[in-house]
Amino acid sequence: MAFHFRPLAMAATFATALAGCVEPSSGGSGREAVELGPKTVLIRNNTGRPIWRFYGSPVTTNIWEEDILGTNILPARQSVNIDFTDGRDVCHYDMKAEFQDGSSIVKDNINVCSVSSVSFP
Repeated sequence: MAFHFRPLAMAATFATALAGCVEPSSGGSGREAVELGPKTVLIRNNTGRPIWRFYGSPVTTNIWEEDILGTNILPARQSVNIDFTDGRDVCHYDMKAEFQDGSSIVKDNINVCSVSSVSFP
């Protein structure tokens, strides 16, 4: 099972901002699109208890975006692939695993373009 990261509120804002940055084609603008590597990360739950919510937000944001698991949970000793491809040229994300009792574990500044897995704890 894989989950795809889709920030709801940011998508329209990003598209609008991007539209303002496009230059007319005239044989090359000197700016080339950045090609990021794969952004799929295997999240391993090694906590011994289910993860009820999971968040991944670019390090440049000050809020946790949507709960990536939605109505699902990640059972103890299980893993899930999460695709952080979200239309932004961002590789560094903070991640938060939240448990039923409200406690959480945060991993800061994870480069999702270069790592293939992240374990909690």
